[in-house]
Amino acid sequence: MNPLFGVLFHWLGGLASGSFYVPYRGVKKWSWETYWLVGGIFSWLVCPWFFALLMTKDVPGVLGAQSWQTLGWTYFFGVLWGFGGLTFGLTMRYLGMSLGMGVALGYCAAFGTLLPPIFKLWIPAIPVPEDIVQIASTLPGIITLVGVGVCLLGIFIAALAGLTKEREMPAAEKKKAIAEFNFPKGILVATFSGIMSACFSFALTAGNPIGDASAEAGTDTLWTGLPKLVVVLLGGFTTNFVWCAYLNFRNRSAYQYLSRTARPEHAGLAATGGEHGDPASDLVSEVAADTAPKVDAHSLRVPLLGNYLFSALAGATWYFQFFFYTMGETQMGKFGFASWTMHMASIIIFSTMWGWILHEWKGASRKAHALIALGIFTLILSTVIIGAGVGWQGLVAWFRST
Repeated sequence: MNPLFGVLFHWLGGLASGSFYVPYRGVKKWSWETYWLVGGIFSWLVCPWFFALLMTKDVPGVLGAQSWQTLGWTYFFGVLWGFGGLTFGLTMRYLGMSLGMGVALGYCAAFGTLLPPIFKLWIPAIPVPEDIVQIASTLPGIITLVGVGVCLLGIFIAALAGLTKEREMPAAEKKKAIAEFNFPKGILVATFSGIMSACFSFALTAGNPIGDASAEAGTDTLWTGLPKLVVVLLGGFTTNFVWCAYLNFRNRSAYQYLSRTARPEHAGLAATGGEHGDPASDLVSEVAADTAPKVDAHSLRVPLLGNYLFSALAGATWYFQFFFYTMGETQMGKFGFASWTMHMASIIIFSTMWGWILHEWKGASRKAHALIALGIFTLILSTVIIGAGVGWQGLVAWFRST
């Protein structure tokens, strides 16, 4: 057990999470639902089972020995997280990487701490030690609530930066960096995504008995978190599969999984590997086949192998955020309380870095740049304050037990 290694693993996880969307930019002539599901199969099914079977002992036996309550809660929170993961992709689509991740993860850090104890008021079986009333009656709880307030302030500042950017940048410049930039829609999606994504933290807590059983089966402590990811991510896969399959049917895009030729109405997907032929569309394409632009046969060719490789790379990169997260959590010891907030902070930092590298803020004024920098700093500060509140509580409990 080494907290310094734990910090390193959490930052590696943040790097993976902050970078996973970059390979999707190499996808061409596929709709959002197609490449999101292909990448998700690697994120939520292939990688969790592969690494759990490779690095831990008796995965089927460990999972089979769990109670239905443990498996049920872990899977249920995974399903709820799936809604956040699904809309997280849409957040990147409408806001870009730096602003989208900053806002969504600001909510995620705050509500990842508060939602379980709020729900515990009505569902006592939820596996968290205190409800929200008990938290608010202690000094550590008050510190945590202050952190939530700072988080909301950071979200407001980041949102103001996005609004400033939207007003100042020419439409062509915005679309060049983010093909479907839409600030109002993006903020709504990011809010929902951040709140629901916090359920991943709850799922990991609910799955702790799985990690304990894996350790008893002889798994090295460093890898004991991997088997519970199998259950959590299965829940996330369920949500995303249902929605993407619906969109494939609605948009008539299911053919893209096997076809080397795009239909004319999907020719507009070639520019960024992005969403649908109609940049103003919401979750579905509104471009009818009889109104599609005329294009030559060459422009309809789909790099099928490349699309699968880029999507698989994005999906595997996404998985590694929690691969490293579970490793870091096992190394934090009595400092484990800081894992979730540290993870959020590192993601925000690396996603902002990618946003600047990919010129998502090119053409924005100094005021907009200053605001997004201040917003990101405030969001990072909020994760530190929340971590301090949770940390104080953890240290008090540790001293009482010694």
